[in-house]
Amino acid sequence: MGEQAMRILVFSHKAEVREAIINAVGRRPAADLGRVDYTEASGISEVLVEMDAGNVDLAILDGEAQPTGGIGLTRQLKNEIEDCPPIVVSVRRKDDRWLATWSQADAVLVHPLDPLTAAETVAEVLRARRVPAVHG
Repeated sequence: MGEQAMRILVFSHKAEVREAIINAVGRRPAADLGRVDYTEASGISEVLVEMDAGNVDLAILDGEAQPTGGIGLTRQLKNEIEDCPPIVVSVRRKDDRWLATWSQADAVLVHPLDPLTAAETVAEVLRARRVPAVHG
């Protein structure tokens, strides 16, 4: 039962946005997934370090982050990192969903975050990612 918790990176320049995302998704997004641990990032460099190091099972990026938003960052990561972990983008308006699709995000969360929807969305993306890791 000593399964390692999955790691979720949460990026926003605003602490309250990171907190809202973490509170909505929760420490256990679904019964079958076990616990998740969060790493918070307030700047792009922190995101790049964590993603490059392979320390992340899933990233949730704030589409409204300043000066660089999560939407452009998602597209950059998806194009630059081989076997990029799944990325969920949070946006303020439903109308911005198309931008998240353009960015190649795996899923979109729309503020205000509904805890049920947020947890289920993250759980679905994590489940899709759960393929046996082959190292070598």
